[in-house]
Amino acid sequence: MTETYTATLDRIVDGQTAVLLLEENGETVDQLDVDVTRLPPAAQHEGSVLEITVEASEPCEAEYLPEVTQSRKESAQERLDRLSTKLSDRD
Repeated sequence: MTETYTATLDRIVDGQTAVLLLEENGETVDQLDVDVTRLPPAAQHEGSVLEITVEASEPCEAEYLPEVTQSRKESAQERLDRLSTKLSDRD
């Protein structure tokens, strides 16, 4: 059975294993560990977002989504900025 997910590269273990968090409808549904070299070179960093096709728990195809990666990075930074603002500085 072939399934397609959005995946976020959560971390790289020992410089070799990419830990991908697989998502459906905005929710994390599974984790997939793959050799980082099986991912597109531009996606071989933490926080990258990919569209990944999986068959029998093995990645078949992975496409890097740079626009989604950038958007998520900016959203996370905005949340951190809001959280780091002192209560007295808020309107």
